[in-house]
Amino acid sequence: MQKNSFNIHSVSKVQKLEPENAILVGLILPDQNERVVTEHLDELEFLAQTAGAKVIKRFTQRLPAINSHSFIGSGKIDEIKKYMEHFPADMVIFDDDLSGKQQNHLESELKVKIIDRSFLILDIFASRAQTAQAKTQVELAQLQYIYPKLRGMWTHLERQRGGIGMRGPGEQEIETDRRIVKEKISLLKKKLEKIDQQSETQRKNRDEMIRVSLVGYTNVGKSTLMNVLSKSDLFAENKLFATLDTTVRKVVWDAMPFLLSDTVGFIRKLPHHLIESFKSTLDEVRESDILLHVVDISHPQYQDHVQTVLKTLEELKVNDKPSILICNKMDAYRENYFDALLDAETKNDLEIELHRSIENTYNLPVIFISAKTQENIEKLRALLKEHISRQYLIRYPYRSKTW
Repeated sequence: MQKNSFNIHSVSKVQKLEPENAILVGLILPDQNERVVTEHLDELEFLAQTAGAKVIKRFTQRLPAINSHSFIGSGKIDEIKKYMEHFPADMVIFDDDLSGKQQNHLESELKVKIIDRSFLILDIFASRAQTAQAKTQVELAQLQYIYPKLRGMWTHLERQRGGIGMRGPGEQEIETDRRIVKEKISLLKKKLEKIDQQSETQRKNRDEMIRVSLVGYTNVGKSTLMNVLSKSDLFAENKLFATLDTTVRKVVWDAMPFLLSDTVGFIRKLPHHLIESFKSTLDEVRESDILLHVVDISHPQYQDHVQTVLKTLEELKVNDKPSILICNKMDAYRENYFDALLDAETKNDLEIELHRSIENTYNLPVIFISAKTQENIEKLRALLKEHISRQYLIRYPYRSKTW
């Protein structure tokens, strides 16, 4: 029987010597339209590129419901097969989660690796993890993701323990695999509890200062803005999830100190196991006094991105915190959407109207900036300083010092 591509080795970082050819597959269901699915596949392609794959083809299929056995219809499977006869691929990536049964069937039919969106995101997180905390969090999320799939597929996991007495009479291989994964999950949870306690102690030691967190969709420029505001030199790259570990910097403006943190970016269809595993990282957001919600205003789907972040913040129960909506990459926005023949006054009027529209839609203070060119950074500093001063007055109303 064919071994499935999910195995215990997937929780460790795997070096890719050369890009693997990938095919993307998306379903158009009755509650969706082709444009939305195309946008989702655009993002899936960016994810695939970030993971080191080269996308050679996309397939979409309109169905009334997901096929419980094979996810897509048999005709579409045959179409993908015929394409791969002429253009070989190393993997097929699906934009939605697959069950173990679906993945096993697709692998037996297509004879290549079958990966879904969630596992692709987990793979990227695994490649980005640098600290012991992040590596543990990712490994836990991957194992929690694999565990329920073991019932629907056959997988032979590497034996973490072996020898005499480790296998009961008549115990099936699948049950042994499930026990190995379950034990590993338990160990990782205990390890994370200890790390969480250390992180909590570190946060308590910083309690006197106001804490500001950068939040937003992935790849909107949070790390670049962090570098500008804190004069630090964090890793910033035009890739999804370039930042994985939360970074905290102490910043002092005109003798007013505060803590600024850069957090992991959000994304639509973010695997819930990641949110659960990254609890301690997201605690930095929960315990912040002010949120800077960074948006890539030049992205065609920036409104969807804002909604995704707002929904995640609501799930974290931090949507009531004081927030500033920072529309970043205004330089790219003008380049993408303004005709070169428009005069300066017309451009200014259009920006004022856009600003008013966003402010009315989200009922938040809004500022347009470019972290890259440092446009309006001083205005952002002034606005943020007002918010921080207000929080200090709320926290220490009887102190005579004013910032």
